[in-house]
Amino acid sequence: MELPFAESWKIKMIEPIRKSTRNEREKWLKEADYNVFKLKAEQVYIDLLTDSGTGAMSDRQWAAMMIGDESYAGATSFFKMKDAINQITGFEYVLPTHQGRAAENVLFSCLVNEGDYVPGNSHFDTTKGHIESRKAFAIDCTIDEARNTQLELPFKGNVDIAKLEKVLSEHNEKIPFVIVTITNNTAGGQPVSMQNLREVHKLAKQYNKPVLFDSARFAENAYFIKIREKGYENKTIKEICREMFTYADGMTMSAKKDAIVNMGGFIATNIEDWYERAKVKGIVFEGYITYGGMNGRDMNALAVGLDENTEFENLETRIKQVEYLAARLDEFDIPYQRPAGGHAIFIDAPKVLTQVAKEEFPAQTLTVELYLEAGIRGCEIGYILADRDPVTRENRFEGNDFLRLAIPRRTYTNNHIDVIAVALKNVFDRRNSITRGVAIEWEAELMRHFTVKLKRL
Repeated sequence: MELPFAESWKIKMIEPIRKSTRNEREKWLKEADYNVFKLKAEQVYIDLLTDSGTGAMSDRQWAAMMIGDESYAGATSFFKMKDAINQITGFEYVLPTHQGRAAENVLFSCLVNEGDYVPGNSHFDTTKGHIESRKAFAIDCTIDEARNTQLELPFKGNVDIAKLEKVLSEHNEKIPFVIVTITNNTAGGQPVSMQNLREVHKLAKQYNKPVLFDSARFAENAYFIKIREKGYENKTIKEICREMFTYADGMTMSAKKDAIVNMGGFIATNIEDWYERAKVKGIVFEGYITYGGMNGRDMNALAVGLDENTEFENLETRIKQVEYLAARLDEFDIPYQRPAGGHAIFIDAPKVLTQVAKEEFPAQTLTVELYLEAGIRGCEIGYILADRDPVTRENRFEGNDFLRLAIPRRTYTNNHIDVIAVALKNVFDRRNSITRGVAIEWEAELMRHFTVKLKRL
């Protein structure tokens, strides 16, 4: 008999969590204006809001933290981190920042100007926010198949080359770079193939445009290439990563994902001019160029995390748990973005709450219902996150409307996953009784989903 799959780690430390009553959750959610970002952590039983900075570090990472060098300038911890990044990505110049959105802020402050067009594959919220706050335009060139959640494709995060070429030809003088997000978070944690990365790079070079990777989950993307793309089955994750980055001129990274640290990020590039310009902005916004808002201990942990999480066993354990949740949802016929993504399951909310109008935000309504059911906090990746069109100020309803269940790395057991699945089934079973959603009472002009105030209808 074949042995069942088991995790490639064992547990050394635990953190207690508590259950709550339905009445408590009703009260807490009302006080939070039906925005789960505003809930207190102790009011949450299983927290799937994000996989960013919420993973459990390894014993090697904790050991590395104990010898972090906290020197303001020239810390040995920076050079350890820089060496790890150089080896995995091949990029020479490295600039630390305190997290991924800070890396975007620093680099985009140098490269993005009013009226620019930045094509890419489903820009995530902070990426789009940093583009649109500069009065530029984020142009989504993701393949159309990503919109069909029930279609099984191995690389649903791919850039549509024809769409990209159209943007490049029409707005060539106003395009600072092409951005590719690996994996494609907004499309459901979907990977981008090596062939697609190669084609994007080739096309961008024809138009003399650099390519930037949003690399928060690049290691998970490499895992999918190894598993799904012909010719890479015998390559190591590190070998695949190194090839991936040959098709980019630079990267921004939230290290809180695939490097499994609680805080940290960086810019890496081979373009000296980008680095020289960015390091000035980095000093202004983040800190000196050898710490950039990070502690030395965190840079040490980041270096170890990059090394460990570009190994197959770590990634397999992580992604198998996401697949386990997908398999449980299949038992209950609950629709989600197929195939299962690398870091999360994205529930297709309009297919669940069929009687809730899009103007009443089905994914946010499903987020509320799941929390009320079992104290499980997910995150809406849909119509509220999409913000309003910067020109018309109308809500943007053209994309998918997902409830994202982001699985923190090495944090929950499959027993927790079973609770999540059954809680979703309970909501799914009473879906026809949910006929009204939520309405916005107050919203910020940019990235409204973090602070929006809602009311139940």
